[in-house]
Amino acid sequence: MNYATKMLRKYPPANYGFPMFKRLAASLLTLSLVASLAACSSSKIDGDSLVIYSGRAEEYTGTLFEDFTRETGIKLDIRYGDSAALAAQILEEGDNSPADLFISQDAGALGAVSSEGLLATLDDAILNRVNEYFRSQNKDWVGLTGRVRILAYSPKRVTVLPRTVDDLTKPEWKGRLGIAPTNASFQAFVTAMIQTRGEVETEKWLRGIAANSPKYFEKNSLIVEAIDAGEIDAGLVNHYYIYEVAEELGREIDVKNSFFAPGDIGNLINASGIAILATSKKTEPAEKLIQFLLSDTAQQFFVDDVNEYSAVDSSQSPGELIPLSDIKAPRVDLAALKDLKRTQSLLIKVGLL
Repeated sequence: MNYATKMLRKYPPANYGFPMFKRLAASLLTLSLVASLAACSSSKIDGDSLVIYSGRAEEYTGTLFEDFTRETGIKLDIRYGDSAALAAQILEEGDNSPADLFISQDAGALGAVSSEGLLATLDDAILNRVNEYFRSQNKDWVGLTGRVRILAYSPKRVTVLPRTVDDLTKPEWKGRLGIAPTNASFQAFVTAMIQTRGEVETEKWLRGIAANSPKYFEKNSLIVEAIDAGEIDAGLVNHYYIYEVAEELGREIDVKNSFFAPGDIGNLINASGIAILATSKKTEPAEKLIQFLLSDTAQQFFVDDVNEYSAVDSSQSPGELIPLSDIKAPRVDLAALKDLKRTQSLLIKVGLL
C-alpha cells in the first residue's frame, strides 16, 4: 500500500460537491481590487510565480486570481481538484511538493495537512486579519469564508420550525426530511456533533434520524431541488445552496433557510481556508496572495457573488441571512473535522452509509 493510499484511509475524502456560482467579469472588479491590493502591495513583483493546489472551484476563485496576477505580475499555476484528494497528494509529496499554497473548501483537509507539520506558520498580520474562529490553533492556516449548516425548508409546508436538530427525530418529521450522508458537509457536521456531544449521543441522534425514514441524496443541491419540487419538506444542507439552485433554475424557489436555536450543533460554521506550505521558497508573494484574498473587496466578492460569509467582517451576510455574529453556533475545533474515518464508521454502523 503506497503512502497516498494510507493517508486517504486515514483522512478519507467524502463527496465534495462544488456549488456552481456565477463569475463576475474581470473588468467589473479590476478598479475596486486595485485599491484594496494597494494596501498589501506597494509595487509589482516581477518574475515571481506561485503553484496553488485549489480545492475551491474556478467558478468562484478564477476572477480573483486573474485580478491578482494583473495587478502584481505574479503568475499563478492553479491546480484544481477535490480538497481531500489534494490534501492526500500533499501528504504523499511531503518535502517534495511543488505547491506553494493549499486552498481548501473544508477546514478538515487543512487540518489533515497541518497535523503532519507540512504548513508554514503565518504572519500575525494575516492571522489577526480574520475572525478568531477562523484561525488555526497552530497558526498555519486561516479561513477565507464561512459556510454554515442550516435547515432548508418549504415555507408553504413547514409552519412550525424545529428549534434543534433533535426535533427532527420526532414522529412529525417522518418521511419529510432529506439528508446527504455521503456528502462531505454532512459528514463534517456529524464529526462536529461527535466532538461536542460524544459518540454515544451522536449515534443515538443518527439512529433517530434513520428511524424517521429520511430521503437520501448525493448532494446538497439535490435536497434543495427536491424541497422546491414538493418531494420533501426540509433538508440539512449548507446555507448557500438555495442561492445556487435558484440561480441554476433562473427563478425564485419555494425554499428558505432557517437556523436552529443558539448553541445548537445544527448551526455548525465550517470554513474554506488557505495555507502556505512549509517547503515553499516564495513566502513573500504567497503572503501577498493571502492578503489579497482577505482584502475588503475580495471578501465582498465572496459574500455578494459566492454567497458565503466573510471570514474578516462578521457583520456581512449573503442575501437575507442574519450576520455571522448573530448565529450563535457552538464553538468547535475546525481542524479536528479531518477525522472522517470514525464518522464514516458510525454512519455505516447505523445504516446511513
